Amino acid sequence: MDRERLLCRMCMICIFQALAFFTLQAIAQSENTVSKIDALHYTAHVEPNIANGTIQGKVTVQFVMKEGNGHIIELDRGRLSVDSVYIDKEAIPFQLSDGHLRLEMKNPIKVNQPCEVEIIYHGKPPNGVQFFPEIRQVYTVFFTRQWMVCNDDPDDRATLQLNLTMPGDLQTVSNGTLSRKTSLANGKVEYEWSQKTPVPSYTFGFAAGRFNTFMESAGATKLQYFGGSYTKKELARIFQETVEMIGFFEDRAGLPYPGPTFSQILAEGNVSQEMAAFAVLRNSYGKQVLNNETEINLSAHELAHQWWGNQITCKNWCHFWLNEGFAVFMSSAYKGHRFGNEAYLKDINAYFEAYKKVVEKGLDKPLVFPDWLQPTADDRVLVYYKGAYVLHLLREMLGEETFWKAIKVYSRAYFGKSVTSEDFQRVMESASGRGLDSFFKKWVY
Repeated sequence: MDRERLLCRMCMICIFQALAFFTLQAIAQSENTVSKIDALHYTAHVEPNIANGTIQGKVTVQFVMKEGNGHIIELDRGRLSVDSVYIDKEAIPFQLSDGHLRLEMKNPIKVNQPCEVEIIYHGKPPNGVQFFPEIRQVYTVFFTRQWMVCNDDPDDRATLQLNLTMPGDLQTVSNGTLSRKTSLANGKVEYEWSQKTPVPSYTFGFAAGRFNTFMESAGATKLQYFGGSYTKKELARIFQETVEMIGFFEDRAGLPYPGPTFSQILAEGNVSQEMAAFAVLRNSYGKQVLNNETEINLSAHELAHQWWGNQITCKNWCHFWLNEGFAVFMSSAYKGHRFGNEAYLKDINAYFEAYKKVVEKGLDKPLVFPDWLQPTADDRVLVYYKGAYVLHLLREMLGEETFWKAIKVYSRAYFGKSVTSEDFQRVMESASGRGLDSFFKKWVY
Protein backbone atom coordinates (compact mmCIF):
# COMPACT_ATOMS: atom_id res chain seq x y z
CA MET A 1 0.00 0.00 0.00
CA ASP A 2 1.50 3.37 -1.02
CA ARG A 3 2.03 6.16 1.47
CA GLU A 4 -0.81 8.37 0.17
CA ARG A 5 -3.38 5.57 0.41
CA LEU A 6 -2.14 4.66 3.91
CA LEU A 7 -2.51 8.26 5.10
CA CYS A 8 -6.01 8.42 3.58
CA ARG A 9 -7.05 5.21 5.34
CA MET A 10 -5.66 6.42 8.69
CA CYS A 11 -7.57 9.66 8.26
CA MET A 12 -10.82 7.80 7.63
CA ILE A 13 -10.28 5.62 10.73
CA CYS A 14 -9.78 8.76 12.83
CA ILE A 15 -12.98 10.27 11.44
CA PHE A 16 -14.98 7.12 12.21
CA GLN A 17 -13.56 6.96 15.73
CA ALA A 18 -14.44 10.60 16.32
CA LEU A 19 -17.97 10.08 15.00
CA ALA A 20 -18.41 7.02 17.23
CA PHE A 21 -17.15 8.96 20.26
CA PHE A 22 -19.49 11.90 19.69
CA THR A 23 -22.43 9.58 18.97
CA LEU A 24 -21.87 7.76 22.27
CA GLN A 25 -21.52 11.09 24.04
CA ALA A 26 -24.79 12.27 22.50
CA ILE A 27 -26.57 9.07 23.55
CA ALA A 28 -25.19 9.36 27.08
CA GLN A 29 -26.24 13.00 27.31
CA SER A 30 -29.69 12.12 25.94
CA GLU A 31 -30.12 9.37 28.52
CA ASN A 32 -28.94 11.68 31.26
CA THR A 33 -31.73 14.13 30.40
CA VAL A 34 -34.42 11.56 31.25
CA SER A 35 -35.56 12.23 34.82
CA LYS A 36 -36.30 9.38 37.21
CA ILE A 37 -39.81 9.57 38.60
CA ASP A 38 -41.66 8.04 41.53
CA ALA A 39 -45.24 7.14 40.59
CA LEU A 40 -47.59 7.64 43.54
CA HIS A 41 -51.05 6.77 42.20
CA TYR A 42 -52.70 5.61 38.98
CA THR A 43 -56.32 6.23 38.05
CA ALA A 44 -57.07 4.08 35.02
CA HIS A 45 -60.12 3.52 32.82
CA VAL A 46 -59.61 0.32 30.85
CA GLU A 47 -61.91 -1.48 28.43
CA PRO A 48 -60.72 -4.78 26.98
CA ASN A 49 -62.45 -6.15 23.86
CA ILE A 50 -62.35 -9.92 24.30
CA ALA A 51 -63.64 -10.64 20.81
CA ASN A 52 -60.81 -8.86 18.96
CA GLY A 53 -58.07 -8.89 21.62
CA THR A 54 -57.71 -5.13 21.97
CA ILE A 55 -57.45 -2.61 24.79
CA GLN A 56 -58.47 1.01 24.96
CA GLY A 57 -57.80 3.12 27.99
CA LYS A 58 -57.03 6.33 29.76
CA VAL A 59 -54.67 6.60 32.72
CA THR A 60 -53.81 9.48 34.99
CA VAL A 61 -50.39 9.14 36.62
CA GLN A 62 -49.60 11.13 39.75
CA PHE A 63 -45.86 11.28 40.38
CA VAL A 64 -42.94 13.23 41.75
CA MET A 65 -39.58 13.68 40.09
CA LYS A 66 -36.78 11.93 42.01
CA GLU A 67 -33.66 12.59 39.94
CA GLY A 68 -32.73 14.57 36.84
CA ASN A 69 -33.28 18.02 35.43
CA GLY A 70 -37.06 17.63 35.05
CA HIS A 71 -37.19 18.42 31.32
CA ILE A 72 -37.93 14.91 30.02
CA ILE A 73 -39.65 11.94 31.63
CA GLU A 74 -40.30 8.43 30.34
CA LEU A 75 -43.04 5.90 31.01
CA ASP A 76 -43.37 2.31 29.82
CA ARG A 77 -45.98 1.55 27.13
CA GLY A 78 -45.03 -1.88 25.76
CA ARG A 79 -46.53 -1.87 22.27
CA LEU A 80 -49.49 0.34 23.10
CA SER A 81 -50.26 3.24 20.78
CA VAL A 82 -50.62 6.61 22.50
CA ASP A 83 -53.28 8.95 21.14
CA SER A 84 -52.74 12.02 23.30
CA VAL A 85 -51.12 13.28 26.49
CA TYR A 86 -52.35 16.10 28.72
CA ILE A 87 -50.97 18.08 31.64
CA ASP A 88 -53.41 20.48 33.31
CA LYS A 89 -55.85 19.75 30.43
CA GLU A 90 -53.31 21.02 27.92
CA ALA A 91 -52.03 18.65 25.24
CA ILE A 92 -48.25 18.23 25.25
CA PRO A 93 -45.90 16.72 22.64
CA PHE A 94 -44.64 13.17 23.07
CA GLN A 95 -42.45 10.59 21.35
CA LEU A 96 -42.78 6.80 21.13
CA SER A 97 -39.70 4.59 20.95
CA ASP A 98 -38.41 1.24 22.22
CA GLY A 99 -41.48 0.54 24.33
CA HIS A 100 -41.34 3.95 26.01
CA LEU A 101 -43.45 7.09 26.03
CA ARG A 102 -41.19 10.13 26.25
CA LEU A 103 -42.66 13.45 27.39
CA GLU A 104 -41.02 16.85 27.06
CA MET A 105 -42.20 19.02 29.91
CA LYS A 106 -43.09 22.60 29.02
CA ASN A 107 -42.05 23.71 32.50
CA PRO A 108 -39.25 21.68 34.12
CA ILE A 109 -40.31 19.72 37.19
CA LYS A 110 -38.46 20.26 40.44
CA VAL A 111 -37.36 17.38 42.65
CA ASN A 112 -40.27 16.14 44.80
CA GLN A 113 -42.68 18.44 42.96
CA PRO A 114 -46.07 16.70 42.49
CA CYS A 115 -47.16 16.35 38.89
CA GLU A 116 -50.03 14.67 37.07
CA VAL A 117 -50.20 13.50 33.47
CA GLU A 118 -53.17 12.00 31.59
CA ILE A 119 -52.56 9.55 28.76
CA ILE A 120 -55.12 8.20 26.28
CA TYR A 121 -54.05 5.02 24.50
CA HIS A 122 -55.15 1.88 22.67
CA GLY A 123 -53.57 -1.28 21.32
CA LYS A 124 -53.60 -4.99 20.56
CA PRO A 125 -51.20 -6.40 23.18
CA PRO A 126 -48.89 -9.16 21.88
CA ASN A 127 -48.51 -10.30 25.50
CA GLY A 128 -49.38 -9.07 28.97
CA VAL A 129 -53.06 -9.90 28.42
CA GLN A 130 -54.57 -13.27 27.54
CA PHE A 131 -57.86 -13.26 25.59
CA PHE A 132 -60.13 -16.31 25.16
CA PRO A 133 -63.02 -15.18 22.91
CA GLU A 134 -64.60 -18.63 22.64
CA ILE A 135 -65.40 -18.65 26.39
CA ARG A 136 -65.42 -14.83 26.85
CA GLN A 137 -62.54 -14.77 29.32
CA VAL A 138 -59.61 -12.37 29.76
CA TYR A 139 -56.86 -11.91 32.33
CA THR A 140 -53.54 -10.08 32.68
CA VAL A 141 -50.04 -11.52 33.09
CA PHE A 142 -46.56 -9.94 33.07
CA PHE A 143 -46.23 -7.02 32.22
CA THR A 144 -48.61 -4.17 33.07
CA ARG A 145 -47.07 -1.90 30.42
CA GLN A 146 -48.73 -4.04 27.75
CA TRP A 147 -52.23 -2.95 28.86
CA MET A 148 -51.64 0.31 30.76
CA VAL A 149 -49.02 3.02 30.37
CA CYS A 150 -47.06 3.11 33.63
CA ASN A 151 -43.64 3.18 35.29
CA ASP A 152 -43.02 -0.59 35.22
CA ASP A 153 -40.03 -0.58 37.56
CA PRO A 154 -40.19 -3.13 40.41
CA ASP A 155 -38.63 -0.52 42.69
CA ASP A 156 -41.55 1.90 42.19
CA ARG A 157 -44.69 1.38 44.31
CA ALA A 158 -48.02 3.09 43.81
CA THR A 159 -51.71 2.81 44.62
CA LEU A 160 -54.30 2.14 41.93
CA GLN A 161 -57.91 2.91 41.12
CA LEU A 162 -58.91 0.74 38.17
CA ASN A 163 -62.20 1.42 36.42
CA LEU A 164 -62.77 -1.69 34.34
CA THR A 165 -65.53 -1.67 31.71
CA MET A 166 -66.86 -5.14 30.81
CA PRO A 167 -70.08 -6.78 29.58
CA GLY A 168 -72.51 -6.91 32.49
CA ASP A 169 -72.87 -10.69 32.44
CA LEU A 170 -69.16 -11.27 33.26
CA GLN A 171 -67.58 -11.30 36.69
CA THR A 172 -64.44 -9.27 37.31
CA VAL A 173 -61.55 -9.49 39.76
CA SER A 174 -58.83 -6.92 40.25
CA ASN A 175 -56.51 -5.48 42.90
CA GLY A 176 -57.78 -4.52 46.31
CA THR A 177 -61.54 -4.16 46.80
CA LEU A 178 -64.53 -3.54 44.55
CA SER A 179 -65.77 -0.11 45.63
CA ARG A 180 -68.42 0.66 43.00
CA LYS A 181 -70.42 -0.79 40.09
CA THR A 182 -72.05 1.48 37.50
CA SER A 183 -74.40 0.26 34.76
CA LEU A 184 -73.61 1.70 31.34
CA ALA A 185 -75.24 1.60 27.91
CA ASN A 186 -75.25 -1.55 25.78
CA GLY A 187 -75.38 -3.86 28.76
CA LYS A 188 -71.92 -2.94 30.01
CA VAL A 189 -70.84 -2.29 33.58
CA GLU A 190 -67.96 -0.22 34.96
CA TYR A 191 -66.33 -1.87 37.96
CA GLU A 192 -64.22 0.40 40.19
CA TRP A 193 -61.44 -1.44 42.03
CA SER A 194 -59.23 0.25 44.63
CA GLN A 195 -55.75 -0.92 45.64
CA LYS A 196 -54.93 1.28 48.63
CA THR A 197 -51.64 -0.34 49.65
CA PRO A 198 -48.76 0.78 47.37
CA VAL A 199 -47.42 -2.10 45.28
CA PRO A 200 -45.16 -2.42 42.21
CA SER A 201 -47.05 -1.87 38.96
CA TYR A 202 -46.18 -5.36 37.68
CA THR A 203 -48.62 -6.67 40.36
CA PHE A 204 -51.52 -4.64 38.90
CA GLY A 205 -54.01 -6.69 36.95
CA PHE A 206 -57.53 -7.91 36.32
CA ALA A 207 -59.50 -10.95 35.20
CA ALA A 208 -63.01 -11.35 33.82
CA GLY A 209 -65.19 -14.21 32.69
CA ARG A 210 -68.09 -16.47 33.59
CA PHE A 211 -67.29 -18.26 36.83
CA ASN A 212 -68.81 -20.25 39.63
CA THR A 213 -67.75 -18.82 42.98
CA PHE A 214 -67.08 -20.05 46.51
CA MET A 215 -66.39 -17.67 49.38
CA GLU A 216 -65.05 -18.03 52.91
CA SER A 217 -62.90 -16.06 55.37
CA ALA A 218 -59.51 -16.30 57.06
CA GLY A 219 -59.93 -14.03 60.05
CA ALA A 220 -60.71 -10.58 58.63
CA THR A 221 -59.58 -11.56 55.11
CA LYS A 222 -62.34 -12.32 52.61
CA LEU A 223 -61.43 -15.27 50.37
CA GLN A 224 -62.95 -15.83 46.92
CA TYR A 225 -62.42 -18.78 44.57
CA PHE A 226 -63.48 -18.65 40.91
CA GLY A 227 -63.70 -21.34 38.24
CA GLY A 228 -65.68 -21.70 35.06
CA SER A 229 -65.63 -25.49 34.83
CA TYR A 230 -65.87 -26.39 38.53
CA THR A 231 -68.81 -26.48 40.90
CA LYS A 232 -68.84 -24.48 44.13
CA LYS A 233 -68.30 -27.70 46.05
CA GLU A 234 -65.26 -28.55 43.91
CA LEU A 235 -63.83 -25.04 44.32
CA ALA A 236 -64.12 -25.43 48.10
CA ARG A 237 -62.12 -28.68 47.89
CA ILE A 238 -59.52 -27.32 45.47
CA PHE A 239 -58.71 -24.35 47.70
CA GLN A 240 -59.39 -25.92 51.10
CA GLU A 241 -55.77 -25.34 52.20
CA THR A 242 -55.93 -21.56 51.69
CA VAL A 243 -56.93 -20.61 55.25
CA GLU A 244 -54.16 -22.79 56.70
CA MET A 245 -51.65 -21.42 54.16
CA ILE A 246 -52.38 -17.84 55.17
CA GLY A 247 -51.83 -18.69 58.82
CA PHE A 248 -48.55 -20.43 58.02
CA PHE A 249 -47.16 -17.56 55.92
CA GLU A 250 -48.29 -14.98 58.48
CA ASP A 251 -46.40 -16.92 61.14
CA ARG A 252 -43.22 -17.29 59.06
CA ALA A 253 -43.22 -13.63 58.00
CA GLY A 254 -44.35 -12.31 61.36
CA LEU A 255 -46.81 -10.16 59.42
CA PRO A 256 -50.53 -10.40 58.63
CA TYR A 257 -51.85 -10.93 55.11
CA PRO A 258 -51.56 -7.48 53.46
CA GLY A 259 -55.13 -6.67 52.51
CA PRO A 260 -58.85 -7.25 53.06
CA THR A 261 -59.36 -9.78 50.22
CA PHE A 262 -57.61 -12.57 48.37
CA SER A 263 -59.01 -14.23 45.24
CA GLN A 264 -57.90 -17.29 43.27
CA ILE A 265 -59.11 -17.84 39.72
CA LEU A 266 -58.89 -21.04 37.70
CA ALA A 267 -58.57 -19.87 34.10
CA GLU A 268 -57.86 -21.10 30.60
CA GLY A 269 -54.30 -21.47 29.36
CA ASN A 270 -51.07 -22.45 31.06
CA VAL A 271 -51.06 -19.60 33.55
CA SER A 272 -49.64 -19.15 37.04
CA GLN A 273 -49.57 -15.46 37.84
CA GLU A 274 -49.56 -13.60 41.13
CA MET A 275 -50.97 -10.10 41.37
CA ALA A 276 -51.74 -7.90 44.35
CA ALA A 277 -54.70 -9.48 46.22
CA PHE A 278 -55.34 -12.25 43.67
CA ALA A 279 -53.80 -15.00 41.58
CA VAL A 280 -54.71 -16.60 38.25
CA LEU A 281 -54.00 -20.34 38.04
CA ARG A 282 -54.23 -22.78 35.14
CA ASN A 283 -57.56 -24.56 34.99
CA SER A 284 -55.88 -27.99 35.10
CA TYR A 285 -54.58 -27.22 38.60
CA GLY A 286 -58.07 -27.86 39.92
CA LYS A 287 -58.11 -31.40 38.52
CA GLN A 288 -54.61 -31.96 39.89
CA VAL A 289 -55.71 -31.15 43.44
CA LEU A 290 -58.98 -33.08 43.16
CA ASN A 291 -56.94 -36.15 42.19
CA ASN A 292 -54.29 -35.61 44.91
CA GLU A 293 -55.01 -33.16 47.70
CA THR A 294 -51.31 -32.84 48.59
CA GLU A 295 -50.39 -31.31 45.20
CA ILE A 296 -50.99 -27.73 46.34
CA ASN A 297 -47.63 -26.14 45.40
CA LEU A 298 -49.02 -23.80 42.75
CA SER A 299 -51.63 -22.21 44.99
CA ALA A 300 -49.13 -21.99 47.87
CA HIS A 301 -46.50 -20.46 45.56
CA GLU A 302 -48.78 -17.66 44.33
CA LEU A 303 -50.13 -16.99 47.82
CA ALA A 304 -46.58 -16.78 49.22
CA HIS A 305 -45.93 -13.98 46.71
CA GLN A 306 -48.39 -11.78 48.61
CA TRP A 307 -45.52 -11.43 51.12
CA TRP A 308 -42.34 -12.40 49.22
CA GLY A 309 -42.59 -10.64 45.87
CA ASN A 310 -45.53 -8.27 46.03
CA GLN A 311 -44.53 -6.67 49.35
CA ILE A 312 -40.89 -7.70 49.79
CA THR A 313 -39.82 -7.01 46.22
CA CYS A 314 -36.55 -7.42 44.35
CA LYS A 315 -35.05 -3.98 43.74
CA ASN A 316 -34.44 -4.91 40.10
CA TRP A 317 -34.81 -8.05 38.02
CA CYS A 318 -31.18 -9.08 38.65
CA HIS A 319 -32.36 -10.09 42.16
CA PHE A 320 -35.50 -11.84 40.90
CA TRP A 321 -34.65 -14.99 42.87
CA LEU A 322 -35.68 -13.10 46.01
CA ASN A 323 -39.21 -13.18 44.55
CA GLU A 324 -39.37 -16.55 42.84
CA GLY A 325 -36.88 -18.66 44.77
CA PHE A 326 -38.64 -17.58 47.96
CA ALA A 327 -42.11 -18.44 46.65
CA VAL A 328 -40.97 -21.90 45.50
CA PHE A 329 -39.25 -22.57 48.84
CA MET A 330 -42.17 -21.28 50.90
CA SER A 331 -44.65 -23.45 49.01
CA SER A 332 -42.59 -26.52 49.90
CA ALA A 333 -42.07 -25.33 53.48
CA TYR A 334 -45.85 -25.18 53.80
CA LYS A 335 -46.14 -28.63 52.26
CA GLY A 336 -43.73 -29.96 54.87
CA HIS A 337 -45.70 -28.24 57.62
CA ARG A 338 -48.95 -29.74 56.38
CA PHE A 339 -47.98 -33.19 55.08
CA GLY A 340 -44.67 -33.96 56.80
CA ASN A 341 -40.94 -33.56 56.23
CA GLU A 342 -40.84 -36.34 53.64
CA ALA A 343 -43.13 -34.31 51.36
CA TYR A 344 -40.87 -31.27 51.83
CA LEU A 345 -37.68 -33.19 51.04
CA LYS A 346 -39.30 -34.76 47.96
CA ASP A 347 -39.84 -31.24 46.60
CA ILE A 348 -36.32 -30.13 47.50
CA ASN A 349 -34.83 -33.15 45.76
CA ALA A 350 -36.86 -32.35 42.64
CA TYR A 351 -35.53 -28.78 42.67
CA PHE A 352 -31.97 -30.03 43.06
CA GLU A 353 -32.38 -32.47 40.15
CA ALA A 354 -33.69 -29.68 37.91
CA TYR A 355 -30.76 -27.47 38.93
CA LYS A 356 -28.25 -30.31 38.41
CA LYS A 357 -29.35 -30.69 34.78
CA VAL A 358 -28.47 -27.03 34.16
CA VAL A 359 -25.10 -27.56 35.84
CA GLU A 360 -24.42 -30.60 33.64
CA LYS A 361 -25.04 -28.46 30.55
CA GLY A 362 -22.38 -26.03 31.81
CA LEU A 363 -25.01 -23.29 32.18
CA ASP A 364 -24.92 -22.67 35.92
CA LYS A 365 -24.88 -18.98 36.91
CA PRO A 366 -24.96 -16.96 40.13
CA LEU A 367 -28.44 -16.21 41.46
CA VAL A 368 -27.70 -12.50 41.01
CA PHE A 369 -28.01 -12.18 37.24
CA PRO A 370 -25.98 -9.55 35.40
CA ASP A 371 -28.82 -9.26 32.85
CA TRP A 372 -32.40 -10.52 33.12
CA LEU A 373 -33.79 -8.97 29.92
CA GLN A 374 -34.05 -12.19 27.93
CA PRO A 375 -33.95 -15.16 30.33
CA THR A 376 -33.74 -18.68 28.93
CA ALA A 377 -35.64 -21.67 30.29
CA ASP A 378 -32.42 -22.69 32.09
CA ASP A 379 -32.11 -19.21 33.61
CA ARG A 380 -35.60 -19.61 35.03
CA VAL A 381 -34.70 -22.99 36.50
CA LEU A 382 -31.85 -21.29 38.34
CA VAL A 383 -33.91 -18.40 39.68
CA TYR A 384 -36.84 -20.60 40.76
CA TYR A 385 -35.34 -23.96 41.71
CA LYS A 386 -31.72 -23.18 42.51
CA GLY A 387 -33.05 -20.24 44.51
CA ALA A 388 -35.33 -22.53 46.52
CA TYR A 389 -32.56 -25.09 46.97
CA VAL A 390 -30.16 -22.44 48.29
CA LEU A 391 -32.74 -21.35 50.87
CA HIS A 392 -33.06 -25.00 51.90
CA LEU A 393 -29.27 -25.22 52.34
CA LEU A 394 -29.33 -22.05 54.44
CA ARG A 395 -32.11 -23.58 56.55
CA GLU A 396 -30.01 -26.69 57.15
CA MET A 397 -26.91 -24.65 57.96
CA LEU A 398 -28.58 -22.32 60.46
CA GLY A 399 -31.04 -24.79 61.98
CA GLU A 400 -34.81 -24.47 62.31
CA GLU A 401 -35.08 -21.94 65.10
CA THR A 402 -32.37 -19.58 63.88
CA PHE A 403 -33.37 -19.79 60.21
CA TRP A 404 -37.04 -18.95 60.76
CA LYS A 405 -36.18 -16.26 63.28
CA ALA A 406 -33.90 -14.65 60.66
CA ILE A 407 -36.56 -14.98 57.91
CA LYS A 408 -39.01 -13.18 60.19
CA VAL A 409 -36.52 -10.36 60.84
CA TYR A 410 -35.83 -10.07 57.10
CA SER A 411 -39.53 -10.05 56.18
CA ARG A 412 -40.39 -7.39 58.73
CA ALA A 413 -37.40 -5.23 57.78
CA TYR A 414 -38.30 -5.11 54.07
CA PHE A 415 -42.08 -5.43 54.06
CA GLY A 416 -43.41 -2.81 51.66
CA LYS A 417 -39.88 -2.13 50.40
CA SER A 418 -37.40 -3.18 47.71
CA VAL A 419 -34.52 -5.51 48.51
CA THR A 420 -31.26 -6.81 47.07
CA SER A 421 -29.33 -10.02 47.72
CA GLU A 422 -26.82 -8.01 49.74
CA ASP A 423 -29.66 -6.75 51.95
CA PHE A 424 -30.85 -10.33 52.48
CA GLN A 425 -27.36 -11.51 53.39
CA ARG A 426 -26.83 -8.63 55.82
CA VAL A 427 -30.09 -9.32 57.68
CA MET A 428 -29.52 -13.08 57.81
CA GLU A 429 -26.02 -12.53 59.24
CA SER A 430 -27.23 -10.05 61.82
CA ALA A 431 -30.23 -12.13 62.88
CA SER A 432 -28.32 -15.40 63.06
CA GLY A 433 -25.10 -13.97 64.50
CA ARG A 434 -23.08 -15.83 61.88
CA GLY A 435 -20.87 -14.74 59.01
CA LEU A 436 -22.34 -16.02 55.74
CA ASP A 437 -19.98 -14.43 53.24
CA SER A 438 -18.50 -17.69 51.95
CA PHE A 439 -21.97 -19.25 51.58
CA PHE A 440 -23.32 -16.30 49.58
CA LYS A 441 -20.21 -16.06 47.42
CA LYS A 442 -20.55 -19.76 46.55
CA TRP A 443 -24.30 -19.84 45.88
CA VAL A 444 -25.62 -16.34 45.26
CA TYR A 445 -22.95 -14.08 43.79
